[in-house]
Amino acid sequence: MRTLEEIYNSLLERKATYTALEVLDSTSKVAIWRNMLWVFAFLIWTHEQIFASHKQEVAKMIEEEKAHTPRWYRTMSLAFQYGFSLLLDSDQFDNANHSDEEIENSKIIKYCAVSESEDESRLIIKIATESGLILQPITEEQKTAFEFYISEVRDAGVQTTVINYLPDKLQLFFKIKRDPNVLDANGVSILKGNEPIKEALQQFLKELPFNGELVLNKLVDKLQVIEGVINPHLITVKTAWIDPDAGNYGNFETIEISKIPVSGYFVIDFENSDIDYVV
Repeated sequence: MRTLEEIYNSLLERKATYTALEVLDSTSKVAIWRNMLWVFAFLIWTHEQIFASHKQEVAKMIEEEKAHTPRWYRTMSLAFQYGFSLLLDSDQFDNANHSDEEIENSKIIKYCAVSESEDESRLIIKIATESGLILQPITEEQKTAFEFYISEVRDAGVQTTVINYLPDKLQLFFKIKRDPNVLDANGVSILKGNEPIKEALQQFLKELPFNGELVLNKLVDKLQVIEGVINPHLITVKTAWIDPDAGNYGNFETIEISKIPVSGYFVIDFENSDIDYVV
């Protein structure tokens, strides 16, 4: 917001652009034309103060009366700072006397998706952190702190459930017709010595947005462009996710067309997958 002095100086600059006003050249602080500019500046300053106050009042009314959207809850989740306290009657953290690095390191929620429950009035908040570019859940202690934070900033009456699971597992079953001049019987590149099919599958999951829909046709498309792959035939894809009651993975279920991960993200269970390379 501009100060009275800044407004007055801006009027002086504006006056200097009019050649007809060059005769008003007195340097005296009590010159009539200077006093008039001070009056105009004061009126403008008062006007801007009134509008600023009105803007704050409107913003407060919106904040207090309007129910927040799922997008707002996602923003607030990503803004969570572990180890920091909230300012009194605020959804902002007290960052006084903390460095930018400390503040950034405290933001442990790296991925978040918020949606409405299909069978009850409740928001589902899926979260994950990251370590070495690998997605993973936050600790139970961190989750407790996060849930307390959400209970403090959420709208009154809004029920929330925090999903902080290990990734959904994927079992992939492919039969891939290969070019024997490019890929050996184990899917290894003869020229480069890497496994391009497995690398492409991993890359596909990295490119999938958090809580994004896994579409099987797109998974096949990812393999069709790999050098040495003639025809990638998808037999089936199965998935399993954490059973919150049992505390472990439930039974694997077949994905028919597409699937949104319960945890928000997938990991490929290569040990129990089967990729058969044929000529």
